[in-house]
Amino acid sequence: MSHDSTAVLAIDLGGLVAENRQVLDQLCRFLAGLSAAAYGRPLDPGGRQSLGKHVRHIIDHYEALLAAVPGGRLDYEHRPREAWPERCPREARRRLEAIAAALEVLGDCPGRLTLAYPLEGGGLRHLDTSLGRELAFLTSHSIHHMALLGLLAEGLGVALPESFGIHPSTLRHWASQAPRASA
Repeated sequence: MSHDSTAVLAIDLGGLVAENRQVLDQLCRFLAGLSAAAYGRPLDPGGRQSLGKHVRHIIDHYEALLAAVPGGRLDYEHRPREAWPERCPREARRRLEAIAAALEVLGDCPGRLTLAYPLEGGGLRHLDTSLGRELAFLTSHSIHHMALLGLLAEGLGVALPESFGIHPSTLRHWASQAPRASA
């Protein structure tokens, strides 16, 4: 029995897109309950930490992937780092919703990408990667930042759902263990 590689890619991307959508939806719900003051408030003496900076960082990475899809060249290093999504939760939410919508059409895109990876001392490596691999990376990368967001938000007194910042694979594991625990 032969497999159609296009169909396999679409199935694999569908699951990865769904996980990323789940993460982006969590972020959107988080942003819906935040004031602009809490969102943009500096949380360290140097002003490098804020809820908005972490969300903007996540947005930048997704937008880098979406920009790379048509030409196949991916560069996470050279991001715009715009201040507006760091200060305005409504703008950040709008961007996250646009990213989520754009992810839905990735199944029609070629899967191969080349990642530009900068090295210490100014060197640059070009690494073969795939759309699927980068979607998996973005899920984990976003969850990592959401875990930090959760800690920062709790320090501000912002209540979060128990599942916020928990990787979808961990949520699946917890769900699979629940029937055993109640038996």
